Amino acid sequence: MKEKVNSIMAKKGLSFDDIIMVAVTKTVDVDRINEAIELGVTDIGENKVQEIQDKYQKINSNVKWHMIGHLQSNKVKYIIDKVCMIHSLDRMSLAEEIQKRAEEHNISVDVLIQVNIAEEDSKFGLKKEEVIPFIESIRDFSRIRVKGLMTIAPYVENPEEVRFVFRDLKNLFEKIKELNIPNIDMKYLSMGMTNDYEIALEEGANIVRIGTGIFGKRLYKGD
Repeated sequence: MKEKVNSIMAKKGLSFDDIIMVAVTKTVDVDRINEAIELGVTDIGENKVQEIQDKYQKINSNVKWHMIGHLQSNKVKYIIDKVCMIHSLDRMSLAEEIQKRAEEHNISVDVLIQVNIAEEDSKFGLKKEEVIPFIESIRDFSRIRVKGLMTIAPYVENPEEVRFVFRDLKNLFEKIKELNIPNIDMKYLSMGMTNDYEIALEEGANIVRIGTGIFGKRLYKGD
């Protein structure tokens, strides 16, 4: 995988070191996660607050935690001081709760705005046209540092079919960057998973979220 990434990034004059690969550890046990960290994984991502709580004290402390799943406002307090970035800010009530809890801990929190580019009913996130007004509305939240955008593309057999999703998000990313909104830093574009990360990188992603590609197929309860 590292070779594939380097090959794609080389065309941009960049390398593997210019992206963040978040290892998605949903349902992965602690021993396997620590083994992955020993082999070089530096960032891990969890979809559920409960899994962060269960694993946090048992995981190698050198790793950075990312909250990549939908975040309920009433659960912010459990992870606010544990994660380096929340990838899924998508509504004012969540922003208010992050601000409140960050003030209590006297910290600032890096966040990405989740955008539902494909407007799938099954996915969370703002519609494309809602993003700039939302960002404008939270720019004065002193404890929230907006660092970029995140999206999840529809799952398809041929990832070329979702190239437009990544391209549209990159265009929005650049548009926001040009606006120079105070307290808003378009630094990270989090898009692409095991099935489509190559297309996402080609279209400008600098954070990819890889689960199956690192840990193999998950066996969920009921499978």
